[in-house]
Amino acid sequence: MEYRDYYKILGVSKTATEKDVKAAYRRLARKWHPDLNPQNKKVSEQKFKEINEANEVLSDAEKRKKYDELGSNWQQYEQYTRAGGQNQGPFQWGGYGQPGGSQYRAMTQEELEQMLGGLGGSAGTGGFSDFFRTFFGGMPEGAQQQQTQRRSRRGQDFEYAVEISLEEACTGAQRVLEMQGEDGKPRRVEVKIPAGVDSGARVRMAGLGGHGAGGGPKGDVYLVVTVLPSSTYERKGNDLYTDLPVDLATLMLGGEVAVATPRGTRLALKIAPETQNGTTMRLAGQGMPVAGNVEQRGDLYVRVKAVLPARLTPDEKKLFEELRSGRG
Repeated sequence: MEYRDYYKILGVSKTATEKDVKAAYRRLARKWHPDLNPQNKKVSEQKFKEINEANEVLSDAEKRKKYDELGSNWQQYEQYTRAGGQNQGPFQWGGYGQPGGSQYRAMTQEELEQMLGGLGGSAGTGGFSDFFRTFFGGMPEGAQQQQTQRRSRRGQDFEYAVEISLEEACTGAQRVLEMQGEDGKPRRVEVKIPAGVDSGARVRMAGLGGHGAGGGPKGDVYLVVTVLPSSTYERKGNDLYTDLPVDLATLMLGGEVAVATPRGTRLALKIAPETQNGTTMRLAGQGMPVAGNVEQRGDLYVRVKAVLPARLTPDEKKLFEELRSGRG
């Protein structure tokens, strides 16, 4: 039976806090979840089991204490178990060694079960290693089943990274995820991403996560959204900024120019005579919707960019000469 270094598996030190353990577990669970590694599923399943097992021990203060007490005495205990629990020499662990001349007695099977009995895996030990079952699932089978039933546990949450365009963030989007069904076979689930989300938003899909234990509810799936940069619009909160090319004649004489919105519509923007290059105009309520309240929107700011004429005809050159002369 191989010793399991749970600290090494999670990549944390022995002084790691509960928060450190939780963060390491979440990071590794996302990395090695079998649904996110379909090309290397066998390896990822094994890694995922090891990560879950390490978290099961290190996230539980009582289990972690017993695991730390084991420490360097693992070889003595292994010799003890291989010998069938008989008194085969010195053994001391967690205060059970008692002086007897120069020797210590080994724990009896009853003492071992008493110490480990209260530590049965709250999520069951199915899929866990022999090491885990030996030390944290030592109670009789019937008693362990009763404890598991008493201590129901919510299923695991899963996270999926999703990328959407800014235009999709403005109107809302849909994605199809491939997930593992209850029968173990892959299934396709259509999920909706609400309008107004920004990068870093976590969209909850209730009840699509892992199965609960002991009658506990299923976990959830969270979509971690990244809104890709747009070549047309710059986003600042719920406000949008865009450049609008306008020809020189319209800037000087006035007129109307069509402005495209991220929702795919076009608006007519009035340009006042003698509008200067770089002028910014505000279109109220034409920006991004507020997440959770699509009736409320930010604004769209349009920056005028003058488009100078090129390849002038002789007549156009003459007009510009006259304009220059007339204005001194």
